[in-house]
Amino acid sequence: MNKPLRRISLFCGLLVLALLIRTNWLQYVQAEELSTRKENRRVQIAQYATERGNIIVQGQPITGSAATDSTYFKYKRTYIDGPLWAPVTGYASQAYGSTQLENIDDGILTGNDDRLFFDRTIGMFTGEKKQGGNVVTTLNAAAQKAAFQQLGSKKGAVAAIDPRTGAILALVSTPSYDPSSFAGISKDDEKAWVALKDSEDKNLVNRALRETYPPGSTFKVVTAAAALENGVVTDIDAPTDTPEPYILPGTRTPMVNHASGCEKASLNNALRVSCNSVFANLGDKVGRDKMVDTAQKFGFNNDKIDIPVRAFASVYDKTMGKDGNAQSSIGQFNTAATPLQMAMVTAAIANDGKLMKPYMVDNLAAPNLDVIEKHEPQEMSRPLSAANAQKVQQMMVNVVENGTGTQAKIKGVTVGGKTGTAQHGEKNAKRPYAWFISYAENPDGSSPVAVAVVIEDSAADREDISGGGLAAPVAKAVMEAVLKNKG
Repeated sequence: MNKPLRRISLFCGLLVLALLIRTNWLQYVQAEELSTRKENRRVQIAQYATERGNIIVQGQPITGSAATDSTYFKYKRTYIDGPLWAPVTGYASQAYGSTQLENIDDGILTGNDDRLFFDRTIGMFTGEKKQGGNVVTTLNAAAQKAAFQQLGSKKGAVAAIDPRTGAILALVSTPSYDPSSFAGISKDDEKAWVALKDSEDKNLVNRALRETYPPGSTFKVVTAAAALENGVVTDIDAPTDTPEPYILPGTRTPMVNHASGCEKASLNNALRVSCNSVFANLGDKVGRDKMVDTAQKFGFNNDKIDIPVRAFASVYDKTMGKDGNAQSSIGQFNTAATPLQMAMVTAAIANDGKLMKPYMVDNLAAPNLDVIEKHEPQEMSRPLSAANAQKVQQMMVNVVENGTGTQAKIKGVTVGGKTGTAQHGEKNAKRPYAWFISYAENPDGSSPVAVAVVIEDSAADREDISGGGLAAPVAKAVMEAVLKNKG
C-alpha cells in the first residue's frame, strides 16, 4: 500500500474509533444526564404513555389516570380529593413536572423502575400492556380529613405521627390546591398553574414540611427535657430560683410573662401556665451548647430528614449569645421549626424518650400487588431518658387537664399537650402564629398518635391564648380520628 492510501486508511480508522468512543460515551456515560434533561421530551412522553400506578391510603387509591386526546400524551394524572391529599402526593403534570411522591417514586408509578423488569418481561410474552406499580402510604384517611376540615379556610398545617413507629398519619397544608387542575397541557391547565404559582397564599408550598415558624411556647417541652437531662431540674414540683422580673443575661431587658405566679414557679407549674421567665432562666442554666445538643437529638439542625420527601431543616442557633439562648429557650429569637419537627418532638416524649424516624411510605408494590420494598421502622435517636420523658408527659397532661390546653381534652383518654403563640415580624408587629402539640394515650400507656398544629393567621395578641383557642381543637379532632379509626 502506498503512502497516501495508508494515510487515508489511518485517518478513516481514527474517525471510526472516534465514532465508537463518542457512541459509547453517549450510551453509557451521559445516558442518565441526557435522559433526565428537561429538554428531552421523550422521557416525559414515555411517562404518560401508559396509566400510572396509584398512591394508596388504607387500601384505596387517591390517584388515577384518564385517557386524553393529546398527540403526545396518551394519559394524564387524576386525583381523588386532590386538595386533601396534595401535601402527600404532590403533583404529576405533563407541562410542569412532578413533586413529592409523584416525583420520588416516579419509576415505580410508571413501571420503569428496574425492580419491575420481571413484570415488564412477562408482559412482553403475555401481551399484557405495561402497568405501573403502587405506592402504599402510612396515612390515616380519617385523621387527614379531620385535620383538613378543621383547618378549613385558615392558613396552617398539621403533622401527625405514630410515636411507636414513626409512621406519618396525617400531613395537611392549607390553603391547598387540586393537582388535577394543571395535570394536562391545555390553556385551562396553564391558567390554573399560573394562578397557583403566583398566589400570595403560597398554595403550592407544603407548610407541614417546607415552611419553618418560630415554635413559641411549644418549644418549652424541649427546654424542659434539656433541664431534666442535664440535672438542672430533678424535681418537677420543686420551686426554681427564677426571679420576677427575670432579666435576660447580659442585658437590662426583662422577660415578659403573660401569666401570674411565675416567680420561683416549679417546672410543672411553669409549663402549665407557660412562664417565659422560668424557661428562659432554665435555658441559660443549661447553656447554649447543651441546649443545642438536646434540640439536635430531637431533629433540629438536620437537613436530611426524608419521609421520603425532604423536610426543611428546623433551626436552633449554634452561635448565639447568652441572651439569644435564653430567648430561644422559649421558642423565639432565631429558633424555627416545621410542623413535622414539632410532631417529632411530641412523638419522642410520648414514646418514653425514643424518637423513631418519620416515614409516610409503608411499601412499594408491583402491579400484581407483590411487595417489592417494605419500610421497617427505625430508631432515630434518644433525646431523653424514659424516666425524664415520663416527667415531661406528666407536665403535658397537667397543661391539658388544668392549664392552657383544656380544649384538647378527650373524655376517657389521657391527653398531653402544650400551647404556644409565636410572635414574629419586626418588633413583633405581625399577627402571631398559633401552635399546639399533643399526644393521646392508649389504656396500656402507649401512644398511637402525636400531633403538631400551626395556624398562621392567628388574631391572638397574648401568649398561648391563640394556641389553646385555635390550634388545640384541630389537634383534638385529629387525635379522636386516629383513636376511632386505627385500621
